[in-house]
Amino acid sequence: MSNDRTAELLAAVRAVESGERSADSFFTEPAPPARRPRPAGREAAPQRTAAPAPAGAAPRPGRGGPVTVPEELRALLVEGGAPETLGRPVTETLGEGAAGLLRDDPWQLLAVPGVRPEQADGFARALLGDEAGPGDPRRTVALVVHLLERAALRGDTVAEPAALAEGLARHSVPDPDDAVREAVDAGAVLAFEDTLDAGPATAGAARPETEEPDEETERPVRVLFGLDRYALAEESLADGLARLLTTFDPSAGPEEFAAAAPAAPSPSAGELIRAAAGSGLVTHAGGEAARAEVAALVTAARAAGLRAWALTHTDDGRERMARLTEAATVDPDDTPQAESAPDGEEQSGPDTPCATVADVLAGAAGPGRDAEGTLAVDLLAVCDAPQLDAEAAAALVESLPDGARLVLSGDPGVLGAAGPGQVFGDLVAARCCPHVVSRTPDPGPVGELVSGIGVGELNQVEAPAKEVVIVPVTDAREAVHRTVQLVADSVPRALGIPAEDTQVITVGHGGSAGTRALNAALKERLNPGPGRFAGFDPGDRVAHSPAPGRTSVGTVASADETGLHLSCADRRITVPPDRVPETVRHGWAVTAHQAAGLRWNAAVVVLPGDATAALTRQWVYTAFGRAAHHLSVVHGAGDALPRAVAESPGRARVTRLRTLLTESTRAAAPAPDTPEAPTP
Repeated sequence: MSNDRTAELLAAVRAVESGERSADSFFTEPAPPARRPRPAGREAAPQRTAAPAPAGAAPRPGRGGPVTVPEELRALLVEGGAPETLGRPVTETLGEGAAGLLRDDPWQLLAVPGVRPEQADGFARALLGDEAGPGDPRRTVALVVHLLERAALRGDTVAEPAALAEGLARHSVPDPDDAVREAVDAGAVLAFEDTLDAGPATAGAARPETEEPDEETERPVRVLFGLDRYALAEESLADGLARLLTTFDPSAGPEEFAAAAPAAPSPSAGELIRAAAGSGLVTHAGGEAARAEVAALVTAARAAGLRAWALTHTDDGRERMARLTEAATVDPDDTPQAESAPDGEEQSGPDTPCATVADVLAGAAGPGRDAEGTLAVDLLAVCDAPQLDAEAAAALVESLPDGARLVLSGDPGVLGAAGPGQVFGDLVAARCCPHVVSRTPDPGPVGELVSGIGVGELNQVEAPAKEVVIVPVTDAREAVHRTVQLVADSVPRALGIPAEDTQVITVGHGGSAGTRALNAALKERLNPGPGRFAGFDPGDRVAHSPAPGRTSVGTVASADETGLHLSCADRRITVPPDRVPETVRHGWAVTAHQAAGLRWNAAVVVLPGDATAALTRQWVYTAFGRAAHHLSVVHGAGDALPRAVAESPGRARVTRLRTLLTESTRAAAPAPDTPEAPTP
């Protein structure tokens, strides 16, 4: 391919990205009036596997190690006008046969993370010339899958037909409905017809007395489309939860467990113990203070001889839960049921039955597995349950033995999982198991403020010891200045909370008051240095995200040829040099999504005026709730803040789990007793 041709292609791509040209201007041929048949001999487009990995999943093959990019692929990328640096991610995503796959179907480039449809169109146009039309079945199938993958990044496990059609129309697909059918026929996308639990559609309408209602045909049905990865996860999860409900035998449990409820440290803790004693599946909703109820549950279960463990989303949460289980007392003599681990030891021994979900799924910590491969537990309590996506939850439930108890506990007001699915919310909405709502409020002015936000009210609270401080600003530059001043000077001087115990939380990474700008200013003030180790210096605070939805905040200890050595909670982590750019950021400032499951003595929440569109009640609730004792709000959002709290609870995710749970639990329910037919 000539240099002139490459330059022309890149210029065209930039024009589309900037909005100067539409996507269909790439194509010289007119849009076909009817469905374009698949060329003879061409196989259906293989399903792509570029969807984000679950929170507990291992990195994709090739990540963290050397990847050999075939020369044939390098040459093809150059021919298509794509940068050679794309060779590694293409190889990781599509495998060693990527060159042949892309030669036959250039739009498979969309499977590579970060590649946009306009770029894939340009690549296809360079390789196929005039053959690359907007209605090419290869293009439409790739776009349908791409849109579903984008929906997964927003938390959806499936998409509705109207949303897909709208997205396809934006990319100049001539017949969106036909494109979706093409994707289903190719096996790249699955179609679902879920019966809505709304009773007969004709309820209330006149019907002849002799006509019986037909439940199968009269119930409303919604059509959804999804990738089989998430469909299988939700179906497996629904079946697994139904299995726990039906295989549990309350009469087989130790009587001492239920008997511990009256001696529980709070009425809500006692209610939780009674619920878990009588059901194989329980949901439990509450704020930070409600974690003590889970600790009391686990302690009571272990005192009764059950193998009980508590899981959390983060290492920070694990440490907090370990302290609570050590302090929990549930027996009449107020005798602690767990001993404190010696300082410096890993908090995962038998006396501190706490681990993270990711570690348990990876086999790195937790209760271990029995001879059949299931987790060696009788009761598993999962805190931070709203952070469970469909795949991680399915893997966890599949690992539980028949007859085990599962308690999912969390704060329903926080931001949801990084991966697709809303497991906790769907399970609560399905009403298929006991649900315990904690009556223990989070303490102090911060707790009072956050509780109000949870119900849509942004109240003024009394803060005699400056537990809550509002710092008004007029622009982003002032917001950055005041944030640095608060972290470095005001909070340590006025409240005695050092900078290392204060966390800045802002709306996004970009922008004039995003994490990048704030981290640059905070590093200059708190730990100036040349960034000699891939932009980092010893003492820098960092946010380490080894997988989507898993973030630990720690500090850089040192660095050498083996990588960047981090100290995060009680872990020592070495990040290989080639993994540093994609998994490590400076961490004085993080987003609310990164902060979910974490907690600090003080939090400074930055609300710049240019980020008001991103504010929701869930976001504000999560960000403000990261502060244990002091909250400063650098406020430049004006009336967008109270409006977001009152009017924008957060977008509901599109999932199938609630429907699947209803169907699974109905199918698993025992049939009513009926008299036996007489024997002839």
